[in-house]
Amino acid sequence: MHEVKTPKKPLIFYYCVALLLLALFNFLAMPWLAQRQIREVDYGTFMSMTENKEIGLVEVQEQSNQIIFTDKDGATVYKTGMMPDPDLTERLHASGAKFSGETIEQTSPLLSALLSWVLPIAIFIGIGQLISRQMTKNMGGPNAMMFGMGKSNAKVYVQSSDGIKFSDVAGEDEAKENLTEIVTYLHDPSKYREIGASMPKGVLLVGPPGTGKTMLAKAVAGEAGVPFFSMSGSEFVEMFVGMGASKVRDLFKQAKEKAPCIVFIDEIDAIGKKRDGQVGGNDEREQTLNQLLTEMDGFEGNTGVIILAATNRPESLDPALTRPGRFDRRVPVELPDLKGREAILKVHARKIKVAEDVDYTQIARMASGASGAELANIVNEAALRAVRDGRKLVTQGDLEESIEVVIAGYQKKNAILTDQEKWTVAYHEIGHALVAARQTHSAPVQKITIIPRTSGALGYTMQVDTGNHYLMTKEEIEAKIATLTGGRAAEEVRFGTISTGASNDIEQATKLARAMITRYGMSEDFDMVALETVNNQYLGGDASMACSAETQAEIDRKVVELVKASHRKALDILEKDRAKLDELAKYLYGKETITGEEFMDILDA
Repeated sequence: MHEVKTPKKPLIFYYCVALLLLALFNFLAMPWLAQRQIREVDYGTFMSMTENKEIGLVEVQEQSNQIIFTDKDGATVYKTGMMPDPDLTERLHASGAKFSGETIEQTSPLLSALLSWVLPIAIFIGIGQLISRQMTKNMGGPNAMMFGMGKSNAKVYVQSSDGIKFSDVAGEDEAKENLTEIVTYLHDPSKYREIGASMPKGVLLVGPPGTGKTMLAKAVAGEAGVPFFSMSGSEFVEMFVGMGASKVRDLFKQAKEKAPCIVFIDEIDAIGKKRDGQVGGNDEREQTLNQLLTEMDGFEGNTGVIILAATNRPESLDPALTRPGRFDRRVPVELPDLKGREAILKVHARKIKVAEDVDYTQIARMASGASGAELANIVNEAALRAVRDGRKLVTQGDLEESIEVVIAGYQKKNAILTDQEKWTVAYHEIGHALVAARQTHSAPVQKITIIPRTSGALGYTMQVDTGNHYLMTKEEIEAKIATLTGGRAAEEVRFGTISTGASNDIEQATKLARAMITRYGMSEDFDMVALETVNNQYLGGDASMACSAETQAEIDRKVVELVKASHRKALDILEKDRAKLDELAKYLYGKETITGEEFMDILDA
């Protein structure tokens, strides 16, 4: 998209410049002008004037080793250096000179007044005239909003040859289908009017961060070829109450003048949060929201202004904002599935040079759960790795390694494990892989490594599902928990002791076990009762308990029982396969990184 900018400096900028000029004048020009009014004479001239009784006021500055004095009329100020003279005080007294207890004014009173008051005021008035003309020129007349604080600073995009199109956005077919209808309406609204249909006034894009909500909005503008006003919700919030509402009015005024057009408000939850009605709330935010609601109600059906907004916290929005008639349509922009991830990888791979034998389907499987932004980062990391290795093309290995970089960080080449630690990590990772391989409801092992990573992991086992999985059965979750406990179980079987390496496994296993009981209804005692609520599902899904303290204690006991049972299951599997555990651990210890095929060949031998 091509951004059209109208650079205008706010008036506060000119006032700051004026004050800076005045400060520089007082600190630099004033002392220089004052110094020019002092006549510097030698000590002999000073003694002659003393003897002739031509001195009026005297100031002896011992620290600076000089004498400041005036003539009888006080019209001229003199300065001379001090000399060793023990009779100086008596001669000055005999000459009739007056000793000053204050600093002698080194300029005439008239000149001092001119420099201190008249000249700065004149400069300030002159700059004020320039500012007034600038206000009239930039802001449309003397009644324009002060300092530009009430003006919308939305970025305006228009159609260009290199603009973003729907073909540049992959993995969100359902969202694109919804938004294509808006493009069609902007191109030819008459066929909708013939049947009596009207387009939604507002379309709300919701989904996790990095899924391409902003890119989809720009693609709509690029396809429609209409002006596109883009602004973040936080840009409406000002220090002064009422300025945000003024910005909303100005934004929609511009939009109506440019209709048909699209107005895009990113992170609308910054101004669209629910109004709680409590005294002492953020009046500025509430006034801004109220003005936004009013403007959306004021649209007529044929204005041609479409409002797009994006948020990853839809549950926090005010119901008055999301009701039909304002944001009539909600378009989910979810994490891409396997097919979507493959399409996104291909889109970003157009920008780099890729080897012909790259298997995008395999890369998409390995990047399960990645957002569009993360997939773009994976492709870029692969290109950077190819450059570091001195190659001209990105290979399959580069893309696979870049996935590991995004998941676990870069390899820590300087991390040197002791021999015992390396054996412990090897048995730990083989424990995960062996427990996973001996269960029927577990994903196949793709890769095992004991090379430390910058994320803190000393090693990891990668499992990759063969297809898309939208549901997990109780047996699959239990198998996953058992796999997570397999690392600690292997340490117990081989060394008879345990280490701190299982901390992340313990956290994930406990989280899964608790979710089975509180959210998924997989406990016989509690059946299908929701005991936990999830907040901010697109921002990590923080959970809060919705039950009594006694029930929480019972849940804790059930979670402990479930994890303990999975731990015992992992121990049983490893004790039965102790020979394979030792053989695989020794092989991994020697090679440090093995593939899933190598692992299964040894296991099935």
